[in-house]
Amino acid sequence: MLLPNGTFYHPTCASSQTSPVLITADTAIPLGGKGSTTNINIPGYISSARVWYASEDVLKFYIVWNPATNSPTMVIPSAADPSDASADVNWGFVELSYTGSGLFANVSYVDFVGLIMGIRLEEKAPVNGTGVQMAQGLQTNAIKSICDGLTKQTGIDGLEWEKLCLADSKGNLLRVLSPSLYISDQPTAFENLWTSYNDKVWKQYQSQVLTIDSQSTNGNIACQVQQSDGLLHCAGSSTTYARPTANEIFGCNEGPFAISAGANDIHKAIVPRLCAAFHRSTLLSSGGNVQPSLPASSYYADQASNWYSKFVHQFEGDGRGYAFAYDDVAPNGGADVSGSVSTGNPGTLRIFVGGSG
Repeated sequence: MLLPNGTFYHPTCASSQTSPVLITADTAIPLGGKGSTTNINIPGYISSARVWYASEDVLKFYIVWNPATNSPTMVIPSAADPSDASADVNWGFVELSYTGSGLFANVSYVDFVGLIMGIRLEEKAPVNGTGVQMAQGLQTNAIKSICDGLTKQTGIDGLEWEKLCLADSKGNLLRVLSPSLYISDQPTAFENLWTSYNDKVWKQYQSQVLTIDSQSTNGNIACQVQQSDGLLHCAGSSTTYARPTANEIFGCNEGPFAISAGANDIHKAIVPRLCAAFHRSTLLSSGGNVQPSLPASSYYADQASNWYSKFVHQFEGDGRGYAFAYDDVAPNGGADVSGSVSTGNPGTLRIFVGGSG
């Protein structure tokens, strides 16, 4: 954790600490008012880090001994647990890695939409172009707009979309949970979202070939459903693919989308592209027999779609920001909707809190 004085703080606890204990060190870095800038220098390299922001209150972090790793483990705020100490706080984060290879950051809504923010990365002495990359983040009133869209979608298909919207203790809209986070507590939610769509996909690709463009030296991978076992078989893959459930699609890391230690590179290429195609409902679209190949304008055209992701992108200032795990999948030359910025020559990373307009 980074302290206000610009040094790293490493919270710890004894091996006897089996219940989470509040970290009381002052790790909050106060920000100024609207239009102000707070400068922060990172004193060393960090990997898989988060820059957390909260409005009108500080977030509460805890530490507990983890016998599985034989080391202290930090307990972070939960966006979904109503009993969490920070449940009534408006907060969010930017994901960040800064190593000897450079800097990577992204705006992520994979788990939830909370405090609105965007990012701008400026290279040090850029060689080509302006040396500036940006993900604007969500618009100022995006949470209400997203929830209006989700409520309307519930009226159309009767599914739990409107329940993704959470209010604070005063009844004000506070955040929007992703379907995958909501399902972690409500496992039967959305279970029939892709049932009919899956039937059509499996029927179509019994007689047609689904081509996965690996976008690597592995080239195009031919896939087809075999009637003998009802599984999708892909040439050269270390595994076969069963029809995914809604839970597996939303998470992209279980069932046919699990990547085991022994998985080969072809399977590793198929998983993100196939899972993204289900989220965006492009498998039955014209040209959808090649994944990825379609432009972002063709995403979410079927009722069997991740409507949370659809509305998140709709109300982003530039349409960029991860709304599910493999939202960085794009056709060659296509628009990057993931909201990530990176460079091997980092200068300044600017994080804007409050929205893009």
